[in-house]
Amino acid sequence: MAVLTFGRVFVLAAVGVVATGAGLHYTGRPVPAPLDKIPYGKVIPPYTVAEAKPATGAGGPRSAAPQRPPATIVTAVAERRPMPVRLEAIGTAQTISAVTVRTRVESQIMEVGFKDGDVVKKGDLLFRLDSRQLEASLRQAEANVARDRASLVSAEADLRRAEELARREFATDQRLETARATAATLRASIRGGEAAVDGLKVQLTYYTITAPVSGRIGVAALKEGNIAKTGDNSGALATINQIDPIYVSFALPQRHLPEIKAAMTAGTATVRATQQGVTEAAEGKIAVIDNLVDATTGTIQMRAIFDNAGETLWPGALCQVRITLRVEPDAMTVPREAVQNGQSGAFVFVIEDGIARTRPVVVDRSIDGRVVLASGLKGGEAVVVDGALLLTDGARTVERNRGGGAGGRPPGNLTSQRGSST
Repeated sequence: MAVLTFGRVFVLAAVGVVATGAGLHYTGRPVPAPLDKIPYGKVIPPYTVAEAKPATGAGGPRSAAPQRPPATIVTAVAERRPMPVRLEAIGTAQTISAVTVRTRVESQIMEVGFKDGDVVKKGDLLFRLDSRQLEASLRQAEANVARDRASLVSAEADLRRAEELARREFATDQRLETARATAATLRASIRGGEAAVDGLKVQLTYYTITAPVSGRIGVAALKEGNIAKTGDNSGALATINQIDPIYVSFALPQRHLPEIKAAMTAGTATVRATQQGVTEAAEGKIAVIDNLVDATTGTIQMRAIFDNAGETLWPGALCQVRITLRVEPDAMTVPREAVQNGQSGAFVFVIEDGIARTRPVVVDRSIDGRVVLASGLKGGEAVVVDGALLLTDGARTVERNRGGGAGGRPPGNLTSQRGSST
């Protein structure tokens, strides 16, 4: 490396000093002597004290920047009121009883006693089959019984005579035993004939098919003149669905099972079902809790029973189910719009003397547009329901419907969180 000579070092030092003085002169700062004697050209006006550093006063440092205008908000009062403990689910309306009507004998249909889609009552005539052949067999069996009864009268008379002669020793024991056997045979024949008559009478009822339950019947599969057949391949004649009362089946998470059972024991549990597309709702109660939790979904199946005289619920329809377990008489509630979510959890803005303050809250549940809080508020606080997106902790506020302008309205240059001028 070449060695710098003394002259070169002196030149470099001089250039550095002059450059330092030029920099101070350019920024408007005082240039120390003797550099202040050197003309450096145009000088930028020095900045003001307010731009250079914060101003100080009796209260300490303060910002010279203009304050942010108050945010326009709308508030509501946190209230204590009775609130239900409610669960919601999607359910399906199901018949309590669905009966498929089939024939037990093979015969021709002589009469159909209903119209398709009718409401039928238990015992109403549905189908009448041709029973003439069976009726003839029944009359023959009854005649056989009558014949045997007449023969029994004669046999019993012969038995009495045989017993009297045997007592006088005018008749042999053989004759007496024969008379007894004849009478016993006729009695057995009569009992057999009576059983045959009863069996034919039972079979005769198969030819008159009546409704086993009350409900709404569907379309008759066979009309008059068709042959109703038996067997596995035979078709159903009709189907009856019992829809009054009616079930609604739904599933709930297993974690709710203890409080549901407690509400059922206390008698406070009620169920409200609204069929999709129908405005009218049905009121009922929980009737059945399944005896097994579905391990796949972690839910347990339940059924609620409803009086359905007006046929508000229809089998197979989807329903919105609301289960009210109990009513809390003094729940802390705020409008749903008041609750905000942050990194630390849920919170609300509470207005105190026109200043917004954040209050962390614990949300229990949300019902009918209001949120029930487990903790965080005591009641009576003014919480922000509109304009919260413009707020920070300590921000100044003005309510849209209070003060600030003519007629109780805020100034026209303030906007809500929706960005519209108020």
